[in-house]
Amino acid sequence: MGENTTTKPQFSVIIPVYDEAANINSTINHVAEVAQSHTVEIIVCDGGPGHETIAAIETPGVITIPSKPGRGIQLNTGAAHASGEILLFLHADTRLPSTAFQDIAHALSGASVAGAFSLAIDSSSIELKIIAWFANLRSRLERLPYGDQAHFVRTAVFRSLGGYAPIPIMEDVAFFKQINRQRLPISILAGKVTTSSRRWDKEGMVHRTLTNWWLRLRYAMGARPEDLVRHYRPHDSEAGQ
Repeated sequence: MGENTTTKPQFSVIIPVYDEAANINSTINHVAEVAQSHTVEIIVCDGGPGHETIAAIETPGVITIPSKPGRGIQLNTGAAHASGEILLFLHADTRLPSTAFQDIAHALSGASVAGAFSLAIDSSSIELKIIAWFANLRSRLERLPYGDQAHFVRTAVFRSLGGYAPIPIMEDVAFFKQINRQRLPISILAGKVTTSSRRWDKEGMVHRTLTNWWLRLRYAMGARPEDLVRHYRPHDSEAGQ
């Protein structure tokens, strides 16, 4: 992916998947297209039963890792196999802006050690545009971006912090809370990733949004992620998405 000018890639893109066989090749092709001249390795970490997403991959050179299920576990498993200087964690239903790798490199060339993109939702719905607007406001105020905003972090920093908590949900919030506790600077980029609206479409906009808020509130009040995940999506107690 990108020009092979060095044996060590600049970026490792880690994609945790669960039952994404229908979408994984378009995601991989998208990353390769956006990579342009940057050296990028792609790591797909499959926590699904039978690892059918891995079996569906058509692109040679992609690093594929069968994993135990659980989003935090899959992210860490993928990162453990990464050789890039910078880690980018990408959901299979999220698309990067065209200048993503350039923007990350620029953000991490200064004091910042980690960050995420702003969020857009792939829908013409005014309601979902408002939801994305509030999500961006929240992440800038709290400095706690969600995983669908495509986290990026220097590999050395990620490993020094011990990676993500091995929990099935809220691993994204927990990770950036840890960074903030260390008072390490982060960047929330103006460029937007675009995530699928499939969850809102399937479950209903009001139900999905209120459930997300309720889960975040319960987590802040000390609820166990293993209990919360049952309300997020039934298979998420086992999944990487």
